[in-house]
Amino acid sequence: MDITPAIPAGRQIIESYGGGRFRVSGRLHEGSVLVFPQEILGWDLREIFALTLESLAPVIQRASDVEVLLLGCGPRMSLVPGALRKALRAAGIVIEPMDTGAACRTFNVLMAEERRVAAALIAVD
Repeated sequence: MDITPAIPAGRQIIESYGGGRFRVSGRLHEGSVLVFPQEILGWDLREIFALTLESLAPVIQRASDVEVLLLGCGPRMSLVPGALRKALRAAGIVIEPMDTGAACRTFNVLMAEERRVAAALIAVD
């Protein structure tokens, strides 16, 4: 039985994660990624403590298309510094930190609901 959520055509779906990579819409991506509804970008971030506003520049550049940013922090959820949260909020983006697995699942659910969502996902082994 197929349990894949009904995602609108042309939208990304995260199919799997682990082993330092992600499978998104049938394509394998090594390392951390930024996932938007219609594209995916490699992301140089390896650990949550290196997160900066500059590392999220591609998300901020697409602020008109993103209302929620799911932050996959790796194997465990971590808090987002207040200044970073505030800067994203000023751009109209709410950031929701969680472990990477939860961020992947939540992204798919929000895609099925046709929400304006993006995911910043740190790869896990």
